[in-house]
Amino acid sequence: MPPAASNLDYTPPDGGWGWAVVLGAFISIGFSYAFPKSLTVFFKEIQAYFTVSYSEIAWLSSVMLASMYAAGPISSILVNRYGSRPVVMVGGLMVSSAMVLSAFGTTIMHLYLCVGVIGGFGLAFNLQPSLTIIGTYFQVKRPIANGLAMTGSPVVLFTLAPLNQFLFDTFGWRGSFLILGSIILNCCVAGSLMRPVNKKLKPRPETEPLECNGEASEKAEAQPANCSLPEEEPNESSCWSCAQKFIDLSLFKHRGFMIYLVGNVVMFFGFFAPIVFLAPYAKDKGIDEYSAAFLLSIFALVDMFVRPATGLLGNTKWVRPRIQYFFSFAVSFNGVCHLLCPLANSYAGLVVYAVFFGIAFGMVCALLFEVLMDLVGPQRFSSAVGLVTIIECAPVLLGPPIAGALVDRFGEYKYMYYASGVLMVVPGIFFFIMHYFNYKKLDEEERQRQADAMQMKTSAIESLNEP
Repeated sequence: MPPAASNLDYTPPDGGWGWAVVLGAFISIGFSYAFPKSLTVFFKEIQAYFTVSYSEIAWLSSVMLASMYAAGPISSILVNRYGSRPVVMVGGLMVSSAMVLSAFGTTIMHLYLCVGVIGGFGLAFNLQPSLTIIGTYFQVKRPIANGLAMTGSPVVLFTLAPLNQFLFDTFGWRGSFLILGSIILNCCVAGSLMRPVNKKLKPRPETEPLECNGEASEKAEAQPANCSLPEEEPNESSCWSCAQKFIDLSLFKHRGFMIYLVGNVVMFFGFFAPIVFLAPYAKDKGIDEYSAAFLLSIFALVDMFVRPATGLLGNTKWVRPRIQYFFSFAVSFNGVCHLLCPLANSYAGLVVYAVFFGIAFGMVCALLFEVLMDLVGPQRFSSAVGLVTIIECAPVLLGPPIAGALVDRFGEYKYMYYASGVLMVVPGIFFFIMHYFNYKKLDEEERQRQADAMQMKTSAIESLNEP
């Protein structure tokens, strides 16, 4: 991979305090992704306490994840305005307050509001700034820094899953929520590490023309399309360029982006449900609570090592030119694991499933944003992420409750795993087919560009040779 973002106005340090920032991002990202999954340990007991169905209890994780996705663009705007440090610290306080308030809940709707909405928004304020600030500290070493930070998710899940079961056995779910509210305050400590980078300005020519070709520099992006305004822009233009960064509707005309979006919308209907119901499924099979919770730890442990390994493999000269095929395989592999899960009737079988599921899930998570940048390029990546997370809210929100409704309808978990498997295999095959044609089209366009460039060069030489 070439170094990212060559149009920066400063030279990223690629180290120094940046490694402390990576540590803060490790903690913040870890809680953002792992916290909704770890709460599934309490689901069976909360379900019995409030006398609700599997579908209703599944809404708890769905609302939290959907709120985290929906608040992504809001978090990005706040980061651009105030920086990563205060946004992460406010996010930690929000999640902590949500858990404390939910400990006094009297209805499942109370938990939806506190844990789901308030907690989900707080997690978004932890996630987005952490991803953003790493890009300001690292350029050459950014893949390594991102890989280390993203490993926080499985590490935190590996720790929280058995811890939550211990807390429940000792203090009950209400007492556990109070304690978790204090633990999540570590995100405020992580945020305090995210000191803004000391930007060392590059020497720039006094008169630098703006590039208005759709892939302009950051300075050009701040100007309107006609590039006729002076450097001091009106406030209206600044607001418009800020909004345009997150709602670049021209992406809906981008072939690769639409392939990614359509496949991901289907995929996310079956992406989180198998994790949400893994511990309850094990308990339904007669497995004790600690062993059921330990399945999440096994899953997280495997995921922990697979993510950086996938990143390294994806950056090799053999995989990198066709990384979309690698992602297609990872999505299909997830689906096959879920389709085979009902064959596991013993604890040993569920351990094997957790291992392979951890491998497949880690591969998808490691490649999820990398393949999007590969498709749209770094200039449009921020806009693409904003659009994708907003649209993916629907499948993230509805996937687990629909899966829970299948459990309620049939009284068994196997149909839920079959449905999740199909919803992963189908987009995996879709990605394979569509990216084959996309790569073929891109090769044709590249050959046409080279032919046009050669023709222009030949014409220029001939014009110079004319008397």
